[in-house]
Amino acid sequence: MDKNRVEGAAKEVKGNVKEAAGKVTGSKKMEAEGKMDKAAGKVQSTVGKAKDAVK
Repeated sequence: MDKNRVEGAAKEVKGNVKEAAGKVTGSKKMEAEGKMDKAAGKVQSTVGKAKDAVK
């Protein structure tokens, strides 16, 4: 498994937590940061999957 897949999955989880915390606390900024972290994690995970497919 590629390092990017692991790091991407971790970012997605972090993003989910941040987004949920933002919703609970009513912080739109934290919620938006969580969504951005999730998106970045998905992209990084996709890159890792592509690298694994090439191998």
